[in-house]
Amino acid sequence: MFHRVALAVLLVAAVAPAPIATATDTPTPTATTSDAPDARIVAAFPDPTTPDDSGEFVVVRAPEGARLTLDDGEQRVSFVAPGGPVAVSATPDATANLTDYPVVSPGLALSNSGETVTLSVDGGVTDRLVYERSREGQRLERRDGRWTWWPRALPRRPVTTHGSANATLFVLPDSPPVPLETLRSADERLLVAGYVVSSPRVADELVAAHERGVRVEVLVDDAPVGGFPRASARILDRLVAAGVTVRVVGDPHSFHHAKYAVSDDEALVTTENWKPAGTGGKKSRGWGLVVSSPAVASDLARTFVDDAGLPATKSWESYRIGREFVVTESANGSYPSRVAPLTLHADGFSVIRAPDNARRAVVTRLDTAERRIDVIQPSVEAEGQFVLALKRAARRGVRVRLLLGSAWYVEDENRELADRLNRWADSTGHPLSVRLARPAGRYGAVHAKGVVADDTVVVGSLNWNSHSATQNRELSVAIADPAAAAYYRQVFERDWDASNRGVRPTLVGAAALAVFVGLAALRRVEFER
Repeated sequence: MFHRVALAVLLVAAVAPAPIATATDTPTPTATTSDAPDARIVAAFPDPTTPDDSGEFVVVRAPEGARLTLDDGEQRVSFVAPGGPVAVSATPDATANLTDYPVVSPGLALSNSGETVTLSVDGGVTDRLVYERSREGQRLERRDGRWTWWPRALPRRPVTTHGSANATLFVLPDSPPVPLETLRSADERLLVAGYVVSSPRVADELVAAHERGVRVEVLVDDAPVGGFPRASARILDRLVAAGVTVRVVGDPHSFHHAKYAVSDDEALVTTENWKPAGTGGKKSRGWGLVVSSPAVASDLARTFVDDAGLPATKSWESYRIGREFVVTESANGSYPSRVAPLTLHADGFSVIRAPDNARRAVVTRLDTAERRIDVIQPSVEAEGQFVLALKRAARRGVRVRLLLGSAWYVEDENRELADRLNRWADSTGHPLSVRLARPAGRYGAVHAKGVVADDTVVVGSLNWNSHSATQNRELSVAIADPAAAAYYRQVFERDWDASNRGVRPTLVGAAALAVFVGLAALRRVEFER
């Protein structure tokens, strides 16, 4: 997927001046030249959405009684630390409305175009914060040794874990009835979050649910790559006319790219868009699951509410005024339905979100794998943290397989990366192998973002690149269950075998997966990005 260009960022905390690096990707160096090693700058809020930036602040943490000085080269303020983190502000009354930290005054006037703030303790420099340009309404936070921007209006949620529950596992294009049946089952609430919603069949279910008294709400992205599709605009017009609430999500998410639904106490998470190519089964290889768990459903509903309430989120009615929409091709592929859904009782689930926690959560699961890792992705960031984690796993003897998409818009870069990683594995003897997918008439293109690491599966919208992990709204679910891992791994095996030229795809074992044939009409194929 191509991405919007993010604002240039920041960073660095050290005694000596250090080069500015990307806040989300570079560990923060630390050094100490005083007797107060715990004195640190831990956050800053240089650009509030208030007149004259009233309420801006810097958060520092220091032992009680330490004499602190903040200096930006033009101003210098000093105070005695009360102990613990405090917000230092020139406008304390306004700041008190923007943070839960205790507020102390006086503070610095922070520049939106870039600033260097130095913290000294008893005359000795102990920390320094550098940022190149502020982001309106976002805090600069130090977390896990890195500086990152985070929207003040958006809660930062940790990975949340939930106990055992029944789940239905499925893949696409084999099982397009599963998403529709999940929407159809709603009696009280139906929340649908997506990048794009353009499926007439999905619209039918949403309108029908509204007409039978279900509370129906929809979230979509405000600027899909290539422009907002005219087909999607027609669908959203229809939904609003029928009484369905539709909102369009913009900042602070670069893309609202998550694909999930909450249907009463069921949570559906998939790798696919709500469009004919995706959940309609007309093109993409995708993975998905439906979890029958009030706890998981409520967890996803909280994320839905978070994004629906963001300041930049607009109603569809206000968003569409004066907009131009683009014509896109609609997928009309017809593929055999070989892999049936599987319902099981899984041991446990974890909800993973970007930008909150996804990169660390996925990398941790890769770093703790002991036997084998199988990954399917449309494309990956060549030297990103996910690929580096795969190489670390291979070095410790874990068998790693990476299946990449072969669509025209990623084929060249994916082939180059596959050749590079395979050469690395050959030269080092480490058990890592990369292939480009060959659909062989069973699907149109890889759009799944799935991982099977030992007995854990991760399914969701997260692409393996830094932009997706740190700037998009993405949502995935990790399933800790050997039977679930076996289901997706068998699907992976078949796609993997089919992608080795001259090797026929293996059939999935009937004990785990039923084999059946589905009928679909032939239609034009779209390019899924």
